[in-house]
Amino acid sequence: MPYDQPIGSGAYLQQAPTEVDTDTLHGGRRAPAADSTADTPIAREAEAAIAAMSRNLQPLPRPANTRVMVVANQKGGVGKTTTTVNIAAALAQLGAKVLVVDLDPQGNASTALGIEHHADVPSIYDVLIERYSMEEIVQPVEDIPGLYCAPATIDLAGAEIELVSMVARESRLQRALQVYHDTMDYILIDCPPSLGLLTVNALVAGKEVLIPIQCEYYALEGLTQLLRNIELVRAHLNTDLRISTILLTMYDARTRLASQVADEVRTHFPAEVISTAIPRSVRISEAPSYSQTVMTYDPASTGALAYREAAREIAERYSQVPGQRGAESANSPASAAAAGGSTFREVAR
Repeated sequence: MPYDQPIGSGAYLQQAPTEVDTDTLHGGRRAPAADSTADTPIAREAEAAIAAMSRNLQPLPRPANTRVMVVANQKGGVGKTTTTVNIAAALAQLGAKVLVVDLDPQGNASTALGIEHHADVPSIYDVLIERYSMEEIVQPVEDIPGLYCAPATIDLAGAEIELVSMVARESRLQRALQVYHDTMDYILIDCPPSLGLLTVNALVAGKEVLIPIQCEYYALEGLTQLLRNIELVRAHLNTDLRISTILLTMYDARTRLASQVADEVRTHFPAEVISTAIPRSVRISEAPSYSQTVMTYDPASTGALAYREAAREIAERYSQVPGQRGAESANSPASAAAAGGSTFREVAR
């Protein structure tokens, strides 16, 4: 019942009339139905959470071939590493076999997964310079069966300088990952916040690009440049590369800017933006300090539920990956950069 329409005074109720005009009792409006609590914001959120938890019990569709997804955005602080590890953890918890490749010299993805990555640990750096094979450096994630990680160490910071003079410098990661194409359902590559040789190696190795976009001020800055670089790699080094997924992160429905950014991105990438947006969450921020993903740190939190929903949506969109459709998407990197670049800059301002 509406809070601003009291039923009446106690004296009126004590008269106990045999027939009550419900319209009069509710200020001339029809009395709300008995289940009106289902229309409150809290009830709607509860129903959505129950529905999400119910979907989480359903089996995850398995891809026919290994999906190699590059998580890239040269702008820092958009939730790139957080997205990589939590999507990977969610996919593994839903039954998939997942490998996370940490290509960021900071090694934050390795930390979040509880993987050792100090200087003496064989890492993805050793694979790129061909000191070790990929099988020799991959480690299982202890608390999530089916999830594995190729860690990064600080040595990776100098890898780009070393790669410059090497033969086939752009395709070293691609060759190293081929051994896992028959054993993993998903390979997620966490890129550094730059567009150097490490990111190029990831884009050459991958078939799909997942772009996390923070729903905040300046979040869209540099997106046009990223799209152009993806198009360059696609034109010269990897013709199979496509943007398959754009994920909105740090979404705060209470702010107008978040809604404006979300609407703008969905306008230019209607097929790529998934419906699930990751909310701003304290639990998501806290989890890495305990060397965990939010999926194990607080599985029932809104952040964990959102990432699980996003992972399921990504898995179920397999048949809709642009590279599988055969036709050129109107929202390809080139067309999006040309049509939406100025609008993106407007939103960022």
